[in-house]
Amino acid sequence: MAISPFDTLLQKIENRTARAGIIGLGYVGLPLAMAVARSGFAVTGFDIDPGKMVALDARRSYIDAVSDAALSAEINAGRFKATTDFAGLAECDVIIICVPTPLTKHRDPDLSFVEATSRSIAAHLRPGQLVVLESTTYPGTTDDVVKVILEGTGLKSRSDFFVGFSPEREDPGNQHYHTATIPKVVAGDGPEALALMKAFYGAAVSSVVPVSSNATAEAVKLTENIFRSVNIALVNELKTVYAAMGIDVWEVIDAAKTKPFGYMPFYPGPGLGGHCIPIDPFYLTWKSREYELPTRFIELAGEINSAMPRYVVGKLAEALDIRAGKALSRSRVLVLGLAYKKNVADIRESPSLRLIEIIEERGGHADYHDPFVAEIPPTREYQALKGRKSVTLTPDTIAGYDAVLVATDHDRVDYAALANSAPLIVDTRNVFNRLGLSADHVIKA
Repeated sequence: MAISPFDTLLQKIENRTARAGIIGLGYVGLPLAMAVARSGFAVTGFDIDPGKMVALDARRSYIDAVSDAALSAEINAGRFKATTDFAGLAECDVIIICVPTPLTKHRDPDLSFVEATSRSIAAHLRPGQLVVLESTTYPGTTDDVVKVILEGTGLKSRSDFFVGFSPEREDPGNQHYHTATIPKVVAGDGPEALALMKAFYGAAVSSVVPVSSNATAEAVKLTENIFRSVNIALVNELKTVYAAMGIDVWEVIDAAKTKPFGYMPFYPGPGLGGHCIPIDPFYLTWKSREYELPTRFIELAGEINSAMPRYVVGKLAEALDIRAGKALSRSRVLVLGLAYKKNVADIRESPSLRLIEIIEERGGHADYHDPFVAEIPPTREYQALKGRKSVTLTPDTIAGYDAVLVATDHDRVDYAALANSAPLIVDTRNVFNRLGLSADHVIKA
């Protein structure tokens, strides 16, 4: 009897002779490639960016979660190689899609990267391959978009090839969890696909969490990020209400979190950043329209979080007026932190970019300092900021600004020196109070 494509692929996965192809070598794809390679699989990384190939060929990682040494180890062992030539997909037994899923200007899902990648895979599709989507998206994408494009070749899912979804759960800067130790939700189109997903990911990560369908797994990822978005919006709204009452929201949260049950602390900030929380919830709001169902909580949370940069600049302008007798339009402001979260170089969707834009829209001048981001790279929404460089923090430099706006509380900053030199500080992260550096010229926002 002929061995089925399923049996052949399962055997390859179980004995680690399967080759994995990972498309998109960014914050998700490169760490995943390392985890899969370390588990014994040969991995080919695919990306359309030739700059990444130059870095990888030089054994230089551009992702904080992957060290140069870790990258070199897998290359030297012959378990990892990278290319821009997608013809190599034909050699891969497991193909994983880790490409961006942004929003359009109208906050609709932009699946152009997923669709283009699926077409590239289709051009080299053969029996006995498992194709996995990891990019965050609305429920139904894997089955209704990826599978449909692949079946356009004449090959059929569940018999010739197999399709699955496993949401990425990367958390840049997290020192406690990494790709291989974060439980992996897995799903497949049919029982054979799910079995392959469990076997493959089970070999690379500490634990897998199987669910009943690809749509369910897609919903899991959205639920995780919507949960965070809504709760962050809640404390952002409480911040504005309590500030009007003269109550410190951070003190309230610190006291509330002592309750050992029924409460989980979330913290306010200058706005949402990163590749997930500002974007992913809107994938569900868009899909819900198909069912004529409102998503009021999600949309309200988006409105509140999106309004935070303008609220913060309003507090900055108020502080300049009251404390310095100076209008924002005549002020020089140093934005501390360009990355969207502390101790990483990731500026995707960072509210700091919006803060700079709003300050300058109102006539002020804004510079930034970030120990992790030496220069603002090209971005789709803030092209005018491209090329601006991080200023060096010295007492004289700090004193030359009318105010310092703390947007990201990196640990690599001497906050005591900052407090001594800056005439006015607007702190959106409560870092000065946390470090015992509260002072009259430090204003929370």
